[in-house]
Order: sequence, then structure tokens, then C-alpha cells
Amino acid sequence: MDLLVSTGWLAAQAGAPDLVVLDCTKCLPTEKLDGRAEYAKARIPGALFLDLDEAADPDDPLPHMVPTPARFARVIGALGIGNATRVVCYDQKGINSAPRGWWLLRLFGHEQVAVLDGGLPKWRAEGRPTEAGPADAATPASFAPDLVTRRLAGLGDVKRIVREDVEGIVRQGGGEALILDARAAGRFAGTAPEPRPGLQSGHMPGARNLPFTDLLNPDQTMKDPAALRAIFAAAGADGERPIVTSCGTGVTACVLALGALRAGLPEPAVYDGSWTEWASRPETPKQTSQA
Repeated sequence: MDLLVSTGWLAAQAGAPDLVVLDCTKCLPTEKLDGRAEYAKARIPGALFLDLDEAADPDDPLPHMVPTPARFARVIGALGIGNATRVVCYDQKGINSAPRGWWLLRLFGHEQVAVLDGGLPKWRAEGRPTEAGPADAATPASFAPDLVTRRLAGLGDVKRIVREDVEGIVRQGGGEALILDARAAGRFAGTAPEPRPGLQSGHMPGARNLPFTDLLNPDQTMKDPAALRAIFAAAGADGERPIVTSCGTGVTACVLALGALRAGLPEPAVYDGSWTEWASRPETPKQTSQA
């Protein structure tokens, strides 16, 4: 499958027995909304809901961290997704949290997955049908996960990129990799608050800011590959160094991962804990000015 599919493509595929459509909406704490409740109000006909908090490690105090392969297989199998199933992920904002569902499936070895370009807003703007109320339960399927570790970065990986010298002066670690942060500029610079209470804003030393919204058109579709290549190049990503993407909790970091692939760049790794993990650790260095 392509990385992105159009609303027209999805409408033409409606009812295909090997296709599962997933609403992957995830709301920020400040939005006072619940993705599952919004899904019940309006969704693409036949779509199922992938709860990103359920497809996560329940024992980790950080939000929606990557689950074990066994847990992911159980959650995905319950949605009727097997290893041969084609999957389209969308969300109710456009392209926001849908790439997290796309990335999770790819992380566990499922390549037949795409993101709906423009998401539910574009679908509705075109007058396409929606449905509401309780959804029919899926027929469970068997999913065999195959973890692709290069698509995931952990705290230790990022610490090795961001190093402190013996005098405690923070510097970027040897050009090993480029960290791209998908948060808004104010949060990155430390001039705007984080949406999670008690968490300071700022960024990892050496990181570059690339708000995920920069990758999107006004209708919430993703920009074309040439435009994306220019945007990534301006942020320092020219394909010479590996990329690690980050954000607040590892959700919109996946938008950057999707955009990088669409731009023809090597596939980034996503820092799962992202700024929430980094900022909460006392030993990690933080900066509050533009890198």
C-alpha cells in the first residue's frame, strides 16, 4: 500500500473483505474531548476504533508507551486484523494521531497499512457518508507480530545522541543522528506551557524544531514530496544522518516519520517517551531557547 491513500480511494474500497479502517483519534489533556466518544458521534462507515491507550504498556506510568508484542497482537487481532489485512488509519483532526496507529502497525511488522490523507475532516467536507452509535464487533483474527526495532528509539538511544562533556557543558553528540521535535515552536523554545501539568517546556540539546503542522496543507492533507523535502532540508534533515523524531508523548512524532518517508528520506526512529519522558527525568539536560 501507499503511505497515504485518498478519500476517493477509500470510498472505492468500501466493503472490501480484506480491508479494516481504524479511527485512531487521540486528544490532548487540554482538549477536554474523548476520542472514542467522538468516534461514536461520527465515523467512516464500518470503521473500528483503535484506542492508543489500550494498544500500550499498562504498567508504564508514561502515556501510551509501546506495548509488548503479545499485547499488541491481542489488541489488533480483536479488531479483525491479521497479517494479510490491509489497514487504513485516520483521525478526526486530519493528520494528527492516525500516524501513531500506522507507526505501531509498522513497528510490529505490518507493512500493509496507510494513513487517510486529510482524515475525517476531508471525508466529511466532500459530503461522504458517516455513521454514529455503537459499532458492530469485529470478527477476531490472528496477528503474529514481528518487532522492527530500528523504528523505535528509547531513552538510552536519545541520551547517546545528546551528550554532556566532563565539565557538564551540553553539546550534540558527534553528529550521530538528528533529533526532530514535532511540537509547536513555543513549547520547544520553553515560552509556552506543556499540556501536561507540572511538566516544563523546552527541548533536548541539539534538537531541531519541525512542528508537524508545517507538513500539512490547509485542508489537513500532507504536502507533496518535493515540498516536504524542502521543509525537512530546512530543518537540517538532508538524508545524510539518521533521524529520530520526538514530540510530547510520541504521537505527532509519527507524523514526522510519515512525512520523512513521503519526502524520500530514510525512515526515522520514533522516540516513544518523547518530551514527557525526557523532561521528567532529573538527569537529562534541557534547553529553553532555540537550538
